[in-house]
Amino acid sequence: MSNGIVYHGLGIRGYEYESSIYLGGEIFLWVRPKAETCRCAECGSADVIRRGRVVRRFRCPSIGRKRIWIMLRVPRLECHCCGHIGQPPIRFARRRCSYTKSFERYVQDLCRLMTIQDVARHLGVGWDLVKEIHARDLKKRFSKPKLKRLREIAIDEISVGKGHRYLTVVLDLETGQVVYTGEGKGADALKSFWKRLRASHARVRAVAIDMSQAYVAAVKQHLREAVLVFDRFHIVKLFNEKLSDLRRDLYREASGAMQKKVLKGTRWLLLKNPENLDDGHREKQRLAEALKLNEPLALAYYMKEDLRQFWEQPDKATARRVLKDWVARAQSSGIRILQTMSKTVAAYREGILAWYDYPISTGPLEGTNNKIQTMKRQSYGFRDYEFFKLKILAIHEAKHALVG
Repeated sequence: MSNGIVYHGLGIRGYEYESSIYLGGEIFLWVRPKAETCRCAECGSADVIRRGRVVRRFRCPSIGRKRIWIMLRVPRLECHCCGHIGQPPIRFARRRCSYTKSFERYVQDLCRLMTIQDVARHLGVGWDLVKEIHARDLKKRFSKPKLKRLREIAIDEISVGKGHRYLTVVLDLETGQVVYTGEGKGADALKSFWKRLRASHARVRAVAIDMSQAYVAAVKQHLREAVLVFDRFHIVKLFNEKLSDLRRDLYREASGAMQKKVLKGTRWLLLKNPENLDDGHREKQRLAEALKLNEPLALAYYMKEDLRQFWEQPDKATARRVLKDWVARAQSSGIRILQTMSKTVAAYREGILAWYDYPISTGPLEGTNNKIQTMKRQSYGFRDYEFFKLKILAIHEAKHALVG
């Protein structure tokens, strides 16, 4: 084996190849430092004398299934200039690490495609070593995302474990990158984000959030110039929850077995969009029977569909008239859930209408949440919370595809 292969193949620069040994299915390459690399670790002087040596071994990327080890005779040097006695710095490995920088880069590449346990099993090393390398790489690249170019963001909380454990996540809607994760939910979870955002001098134009009062107050306090856009999916979700409650109440109040039979199992039909109903499973017919039997349910259902049409208007002025008309009809309907929903919509009217100025939502953040849940299942959970947050900050690099 020549010096060229050690240099170009394994990234060992400034050292000379001596010999190689094949033992127990592994390859051991012996190298020695060149004269110019034998310098004082303190002052960098070449005026040194040797005071013994010690043999150290370093793991390299494998060749096929054969593990490669670099065996280095590290000299102990005494400097005539500063009097320091110690080993010279090793260029191809980090300090106090038993693997080369090329092996570290190889592990980093594998971690983007495989779990930590899979990488450890493939390379024949401990999972804690793989995690250490992966965490250092993530921390270097993602621990402090740049916020200067933030223009449109989404804020929402996600559930990350049992016992009501939440993380508040901030997403850059232009790049799809998670730029902040804070423990808990509500305004307190965003304190450090506002501090970093002020230091970055970012000019955020719009913020997509749900109708949480804590987020509304926090955004108004720290981003006074930004436009609040209330997420359309959360509004429809809130209406769907009230529609489900109405169906449940009507089922309990139904006197005849026939009425209960018609209402039973119609919850998902009420929540589905009309265009997604399946004719093959008689979904449209079952829904029509349930609506015909219950006038309050029918009115609430058609009001839900009317509310969905709000986001299909040609301009903001038309949308404002449509929303005003919807609120008036809901208030005069005499149905409690519609009246409650109308008060909510009226209270958040300007934030809902802001969608026509900035058509953004927390939808991309919901997609990121799905990626996070997939990552958790793939890794069977995370015990290290800080490492988990680093993985979330790098989630935009993850690619999950069906195999088969």
